[in-house]
Amino acid sequence: MVTADRMQLSNDIRTNGTIDTPNPWWSNAVVYQIYPRSFQDTNGDGMGDLKGITSRLDYLADLGVDVLWLSPVFNSPQDDNGYDISDYQDIDPLFGTLADMDELLAQAHDRGLKVVMDLVVNHTSDEHAWFQASRDKSDEHADWYIWRPTRAGFTPGEPGAEPNKWGSYFGGSAWQFDDKRGEYFLHQYSKKQPDLNWENPAVRKAVYAMMNWWMDRGIDGFRMDVITQISKPYDANGRLPGEEGSELEDLPAGPDGYSSPFPFCSDGPRVDEFLAEMRREVFAGRDGFLTVGEAPGITPERNEHITNPANGELDMLFLFEHVDVDCENGTKWNPIPLRLTELKRTLSEQQKAVKNSGWASLFFNNHDQPRAVSRWGDDSTDETRARSAKALGLLLHMHRGTPYIYQGEELGMTNAHFTRLDQYRDLESINMYHQRVDEAGIQSPESMMDALARRGRDNARTPMQWDASTYAGFTCETAQRPWIDVNANHVDINAAAEYDDPDSVYSFYKKLIELRHTNPVIAAGDWQLLDAANEQVYAFTRSLEETVLVLVNVSGKVVDIPSEAAALLANKELAEQHILLSTYDRAHTVQALAGGQLAAWEGVAVRL
Repeated sequence: MVTADRMQLSNDIRTNGTIDTPNPWWSNAVVYQIYPRSFQDTNGDGMGDLKGITSRLDYLADLGVDVLWLSPVFNSPQDDNGYDISDYQDIDPLFGTLADMDELLAQAHDRGLKVVMDLVVNHTSDEHAWFQASRDKSDEHADWYIWRPTRAGFTPGEPGAEPNKWGSYFGGSAWQFDDKRGEYFLHQYSKKQPDLNWENPAVRKAVYAMMNWWMDRGIDGFRMDVITQISKPYDANGRLPGEEGSELEDLPAGPDGYSSPFPFCSDGPRVDEFLAEMRREVFAGRDGFLTVGEAPGITPERNEHITNPANGELDMLFLFEHVDVDCENGTKWNPIPLRLTELKRTLSEQQKAVKNSGWASLFFNNHDQPRAVSRWGDDSTDETRARSAKALGLLLHMHRGTPYIYQGEELGMTNAHFTRLDQYRDLESINMYHQRVDEAGIQSPESMMDALARRGRDNARTPMQWDASTYAGFTCETAQRPWIDVNANHVDINAAAEYDDPDSVYSFYKKLIELRHTNPVIAAGDWQLLDAANEQVYAFTRSLEETVLVLVNVSGKVVDIPSEAAALLANKELAEQHILLSTYDRAHTVQALAGGQLAAWEGVAVRL
């Protein structure tokens, strides 16, 4: 039982609020994200399913995680892999049935594992009954989405007739003309993902009713997709920026011909009001739950406000500036090498903002990010892959906040290394290739394919690598080919090979999780950055009655320990028992610290 083995932090230790605020149960918990379609297939259709997740619960319990976050399993046309929901209160047949979901919940709870569902309420599928009804101006749902007439003087459906110049994050216009209604609807993402109108109280009431239905069914909370984009900015007459006659000026169009809704729709004017209302309507009177919001565009300072328990909004947020530090001019399609000082700066800002209240989410990997070991580590050899995967894991997990592990991260799974566009399944990747290469001509085919191989979302979505069999144990040998290709390196990188290996990435992650469960300084201690200007070593301290020094060499070269960290080690007679965790063996690390150097990808947490 996972929760039975996890030490509960004393309320004398402050976590996300003042000293007299009881610590939430998740103060020293670890969350594991599952991408269901790629986790485990049990019926041979090449698609993961809920029964597959249930069959692997013992693996997850052994790893030691506390919470399972499931990417969407609701009914969906699967235009955006389930983030386009057509029925919030049913399971897509691809993944199973409501009875399968109930069984998963029961089996997970028996093992002390909580289950959080991925909720998408900024938008629905265009096949949702609400949207279909909204296409009729006389229907009671007519104002449940953001509809606008054709711009004056233009022909409906032709370029330039859109209400403003906003572009979709998935390529093309953010407006789609609907012949039945005779108007445009807003979609920040796919044209099959119309944005809900959160200004309408009836929309919010329906969303909260659905959330309560799931909570009553036994789930333990929600991860909320792009939840900070639910509030849009309107002028006094209800017009969006750039609309004809609007008092709000739009931004200039970019080289692709579109302006961005992002600065306007991320952290809009009523976000706090809506989130506080949701807390009251869904979670008041409940306990043992977790709410985490995906928060594009939210600053660390705003994160402190939203996650401060005194404000009654969300428990934690996913911020993104730290995973954008290697993107030139704000686009991931122009990747640049990582500067460690930039990663330090962004993570430091996040840590400092929640020093007094609020909470941080810790992640490098998820279903939208490439594999960190390929991105910032070194996957060129098995040794450097394992070393760098451990180093990045140590760096992240030793920060203050709640760590999130994405499936396969604990094995050191790598990017897919695809070389052809037809290997990709991700809507964003395919659309952006055609927009940037074929339509706008702002990127060469070679450059864009390199960008997809390095940053495309499908890098995280290849099947979980359970063993060395043909389909990596994701599905049986005679099954239908998986929905996306298995990474060829699964023959060497898989759970079966790592499970009983004490030096594997998997075993290292078990130790990381155990440290957070058992050591209050790692769970709740103060955080202080050291040697901010050093480009090779990421160094910081965690302090709570005692001090732990964390040093991580984020390079493949032997480096000197930088000055501020070296000063803390001066005149210390360290022995192996002082080493909480190291990416090498303890004896090697004691010698390294005594000699003032760190080996390639050497990381250590040492008690001073």
